[in-house]
Amino acid sequence: MKKFVAILAVAATMCAANAQAQNKDVAAAKAAVEKAQAAAENPKQNTKMATWIKYGETLVKAHAAPTGNAWVGMSAQEFQVLAAGERPTGESQVTVGGEPMIKRSYVGKNLYFNQAGQLAAYEVTQPVVADALDKAVEAYAKAAELDLKGSKTKDIKAALEDIASKYTDDAYMAYTLGKTADASVLFEKAAKASATAPLNVVDTSAIYNAGYTAWALQDWGRARTFLEKCVDLGYFEKGEVFAKLADVANGFSDAASAKRYLESGIQRFPENQSVLIGLINYYLSSGDDTARLFELFENAKRNEPDNASLYYVEGNARKKLGQNEEALVAYEQAVKVNPNYEWGYIGKGVQLYDMAVELQDKASQEMDDAKYMALMGEFEKCLKGCIEPFEKAFELVQDNGIKGNIAEYLKNACFRFRSESEEFQAKYDKYSAFTAGE
Repeated sequence: MKKFVAILAVAATMCAANAQAQNKDVAAAKAAVEKAQAAAENPKQNTKMATWIKYGETLVKAHAAPTGNAWVGMSAQEFQVLAAGERPTGESQVTVGGEPMIKRSYVGKNLYFNQAGQLAAYEVTQPVVADALDKAVEAYAKAAELDLKGSKTKDIKAALEDIASKYTDDAYMAYTLGKTADASVLFEKAAKASATAPLNVVDTSAIYNAGYTAWALQDWGRARTFLEKCVDLGYFEKGEVFAKLADVANGFSDAASAKRYLESGIQRFPENQSVLIGLINYYLSSGDDTARLFELFENAKRNEPDNASLYYVEGNARKKLGQNEEALVAYEQAVKVNPNYEWGYIGKGVQLYDMAVELQDKASQEMDDAKYMALMGEFEKCLKGCIEPFEKAFELVQDNGIKGNIAEYLKNACFRFRSESEEFQAKYDKYSAFTAGE
């Protein structure tokens, strides 16, 4: 027992020492930066390459100091051991990326622990030095200018590469926390750090991510700048760059440019679904070249044969063009691919109902009795035909608003046949009651 108590006492002493060391690290980092900055501002020292390298080193350390020994994936228990004595100033339940987490606030930082008790994200609230990495890039660039013999080129390259990596890590962390605008700026800074001499590396991934995050924010001007740069560099992210640029063009109400981007994308990446869907939507809205539209549908279905929504959208397109039978085939294929896809049943039900209404209107204008009876026979066939898919959709749909619209169709259809059987009367009563809110 005494031995166990002694071990606990030693552990407590070590934890306290770690906490004190961490606090000292922050203070030491700040003091180191101030000392190095003073040297960089001193005319007698700022012409020396070593002065700027030292300044850059202290800035990078200052950037990391607030988070101390914390790392993503560490357990809450590990953090408590390594930072014993550091107590949270607040704790709350939050949602990050759709996942419930515990947010613990400390002096200088916030830590986010997931349900497994692991550190999933962190953010610095009190940096030791504002814009430390920005200043570090400038310091190393200055050092490179003064390194006339290139004796420290390798070291400066490594430092800039490390800074670019830290920018990228911070960008992903900001994105995780829902700070998309901050993430976009940090991705841009990562690209700039990589491009700084003597590293001179084009980080196409960082450039794309800067554009992607700007696109997500609908910051069209910024998104276009980075995404067009990707095209210039031959970086296409398997075609996604073209799909995003088309969205950007649409954001500027430039349909012609959107089409040009999409056609360029489909030529290079014929299997990219985002580009295909973008083109399909373009032709649906513009009404241009219907042959091309259905060619694109076939390509999309070959890429994703189990995507029921593609058949549903094709059905809508054919319905819009007055291709009633072809529309029915598309809707039927949608529910064949996915028997639980409610929109396929809704599409088929609406198509048959609308065909019935059209036949009824045509019959009302027909003077020939035989032709009139033939049209009314087709009318009843279509009207009865819509009941089954509508009922299936009624079962599947969860949204009461949509359910109410389906019930309205069913009530109207069953009203026509309620005198034929008790079954139709019961259906009529059921859906009539639903639409009445009973």
